[in-house]
Amino acid sequence: MDASLYIISAVVSFCASVAGAVCGIGGGVLIKPILDAFGILSVASISFLSGCTVLSMSCYSVVKSQTAGVSLVKKETGTPLALGAAIGGVMGKAVFQYLSGLVTDKDQVGAIQALCLLIITLGTLIYTVKMKEIRTHQVKNPGICVIIGLVLGVFSSFLGIGGGPINLVVLFFFFSMDTKTAAQNSLYIILFSQAASLINTLVTGDMPEFQIGLLIVMAAGGVLGGAAGRRVNRHMDGEMVNRLFMSLMVIIMAICVYNMIRFM
Repeated sequence: MDASLYIISAVVSFCASVAGAVCGIGGGVLIKPILDAFGILSVASISFLSGCTVLSMSCYSVVKSQTAGVSLVKKETGTPLALGAAIGGVMGKAVFQYLSGLVTDKDQVGAIQALCLLIITLGTLIYTVKMKEIRTHQVKNPGICVIIGLVLGVFSSFLGIGGGPINLVVLFFFFSMDTKTAAQNSLYIILFSQAASLINTLVTGDMPEFQIGLLIVMAAGGVLGGAAGRRVNRHMDGEMVNRLFMSLMVIIMAICVYNMIRFM
């Protein structure tokens, strides 16, 4: 069982991180539901390991872009968003812990997460299809940016997905970013929210049971996937990234429906 667990986790974390780095969705939006579908770990353990994997991938991608001088992160809006996401990351973790304490059947938490992710992903897909018809905005007020980031952080931490598709929709709509710029800014936000969530977990001692070797394997998969995703992204234009993004949304929704049925 251990060997298959490691193989599945390594493959899923790597492939999801490749897609996450290309599209700016972090990878957790794939890792979390896919591992839930396999049923190889508890909901809490998967959420924690998924968050750590996304943190390692986003850290690599953001630092690499900065040092290579190819970063598209807009610091004047990206930093307030990231700070808000850090606060939201702590809040989202608290919501998850509170909900877990309310129910005796932990699978119910997984069902709620799957339903929330399904709704968010469906909304994201509809927006992406209609994106050219929707008027976007140019938010510059730092205070509003912090509030938007806070909401993103709550969702990403509670769902254990890092950031996922909701980040891109928000960046498209509120900041009129193109696909590639939104992808890099999304990873920047994810880095802060996941770092805050992890620090909060370590401080409060609410860490679920997991094998340290599994954490190392998945974190390595996140970094390697982030590196591969950066290379793939350089050879794709915005339209190709959009098509990949929409395809992933359909796959995620199908997995969410499966998980809802399995957890019920």
